[in-house]
Amino acid sequence: MPLIVLEHLSKTYRVGDIDLVVLKDISLTIERGEFVALMGASGSGKTTLMNLLGGLDQATSGSYLFDGVEITRLSPEQLAVLRGSRIGFVFQNFNLLPRVSALDNVLMPTAYSAHNGRPRQVYQRSRELLTTVGLEARLDHPPSKLSGGEQQRVAIARALINQPTLLLADEPTGNLDSRTGKEILQLFRRLNVEKGITLLLVTHDPEVARAADRIVRIADGQIVEDMRLDEKATTVTTPSTPPDPQDGSSPKTKPASPSLPSRRARNTFRVAAGAVQIALQALQRNVMRTVLTMLGVIIGVAAVIAMMEISQGASKAIQYTVINLGANTLAVQAGAPRSGAPRFGERLDTLTPEDVEAIQRECPAVVCAAPIVTARAPVVFGNRSWVPGYLAGTTEAFLVARNWTDLELGRMFNEREVAGAAKVCVIGQTLVRELFQGRNPVGQDIRIRNVPFTVIGVLSPKGANLLGVDQDDCLLAPWTTVKYRLSGGGSGSAVPRDLARSLPGRPQAERLPGRPQAIRSETIGQILVKAKSPQAVPVAVDQITRLLRDRHRLEEGETDFRIYDMAEVTNVFKRTVQMLSGLAMAIAAVSLTVGGVGIMNIMLVSVTERTREIGLRMAVGADARDILRQFLVEAVVLCLVGGLIGIFAGRAGSFLVGAVMGWPTATSTSAAIVAVAVSLTVGIIFGYYPAWKASRLNPIDALRYE
Repeated sequence: MPLIVLEHLSKTYRVGDIDLVVLKDISLTIERGEFVALMGASGSGKTTLMNLLGGLDQATSGSYLFDGVEITRLSPEQLAVLRGSRIGFVFQNFNLLPRVSALDNVLMPTAYSAHNGRPRQVYQRSRELLTTVGLEARLDHPPSKLSGGEQQRVAIARALINQPTLLLADEPTGNLDSRTGKEILQLFRRLNVEKGITLLLVTHDPEVARAADRIVRIADGQIVEDMRLDEKATTVTTPSTPPDPQDGSSPKTKPASPSLPSRRARNTFRVAAGAVQIALQALQRNVMRTVLTMLGVIIGVAAVIAMMEISQGASKAIQYTVINLGANTLAVQAGAPRSGAPRFGERLDTLTPEDVEAIQRECPAVVCAAPIVTARAPVVFGNRSWVPGYLAGTTEAFLVARNWTDLELGRMFNEREVAGAAKVCVIGQTLVRELFQGRNPVGQDIRIRNVPFTVIGVLSPKGANLLGVDQDDCLLAPWTTVKYRLSGGGSGSAVPRDLARSLPGRPQAERLPGRPQAIRSETIGQILVKAKSPQAVPVAVDQITRLLRDRHRLEEGETDFRIYDMAEVTNVFKRTVQMLSGLAMAIAAVSLTVGGVGIMNIMLVSVTERTREIGLRMAVGADARDILRQFLVEAVVLCLVGGLIGIFAGRAGSFLVGAVMGWPTATSTSAAIVAVAVSLTVGIIFGYYPAWKASRLNPIDALRYE
């Protein structure tokens, strides 16, 4: 079966409104193993015919059988498979990739072929081919360091790497001196004789054409002469069958198979790895432009990382502040909002120490509860006096509720001292500074309304809250002491006898002098409650409400207490954190969008600059999907590398901000993951259009692009 059979093949180009006929009714048969010279003047149509034979272009009409396969009916993908597996091209201008080595140029077609063997075998075969063409010492040299003849030898080795059946050479000696041209022709002859490769040599030089066994002359798009050089044929034994692809020795008789290899047979991992390698090589060609292109992504990702780490640090600082303020703290206040004076028989206070015990015992969402009795009085030590901003009587549960359990000096008063109304107190840092001026206050006596108190502890510093109130300007004492010795809750300084009999005490009802209808009982004004977590606050409020209504026997619609929480403050802080995060995302989105537009612009420029390279890759077997994948991977690699650099830059930026300005920062793994994901997304979105545009190029137009 002949290798090539053309019947009435024609090709017409549409130029504006004019049909330009380039080939007219071409009929030609080429046997296996022939060495044919296609000769003609410029514009005769010989290059167009070669492109049709190589599957780079398709005929307007007629039939083209290659190894029994009708080429005119193949899809672009099938034509790419044909070029990659059966046909090799040697171009007049060599068309070598400029910034890679000779070895890498030879290996380039193997990225698009399905049947090359293992990578080690392919690598070894490429070295052997370069050795065959006499370049064993120039494997690592880029084209710029090779002579014209050496570049053409690299192009020949590249055309042979996929073990083609047909080798097409377009003016292979046109850019070479006469001596180098003869060497190339001798190399072609050796390949034809020893490897059994069918050779079609396109030339306008009669001297070059005489190196072939057969000369086909073409003029004005028609074959005008088909001549065999018998004198050559008698001296050269031309095999009639192609060599065994697995055997580098002389050709053996083997029937042709009219089938084409499937592109699906390619290893997915190898394809992906090859695409990444090609992308890295392309990015290395112009390092400065690559860095400048990545700059937008680097800035955007760095902004994401820095802003998210700063905002998360601020969020943690705010959460810590809210916790210190009491995000999960409730204040149960005695009495209901009303106007006018209390009626006869109405209780002046409605909360009791037993309510405190009941809340802590019967409310599962509550961690602790502490009674609070407040007073306002100056504190005197020696000749110095100070009125604390907060003077309260409570229990040691108060510090648990306020997350203030660590004392700087001394200890907290205990339940026995509360029950006995002991005259002891714990003071804050402001009182230490104002009254004691740096001296150790533990064990010292102070006076409040002429009642002596012994300082037994000093609270750790807490600073001002978000409202600007100094939290260290405080004095804490047993609530029984404050109520009955400072607040006038009892007769003079006496303490009810029943109070000392229990822990923390029992209610004690007494008659008010001159007011037999009014009742004075052992009551407190406020209960400080700590819920298990900020999320448990609503549950705790519900449990406390039901418990107190039941204990106070309140009717429907009645209330004698109020519960306050920090929900509004917490919501304000949450909105603040959300605004910070939103601002960070907005900045990052703008930066990444700018970076993505820059990448799209550079990729479009790259497609224009590398149009000939795209045509070359298509000529050696790449299809539209390969080109699309290559440029898309380049964009993704560009963004991914920029994203990784941006992660380190953003981390360094947030650390620098925290060190210089004292802002809190927090390392965010999620931010790094988001940054990488966003980088990949930007690469895919902004790299797809340039990649798609590159994949739509016509191989012939791309190869002719200047």
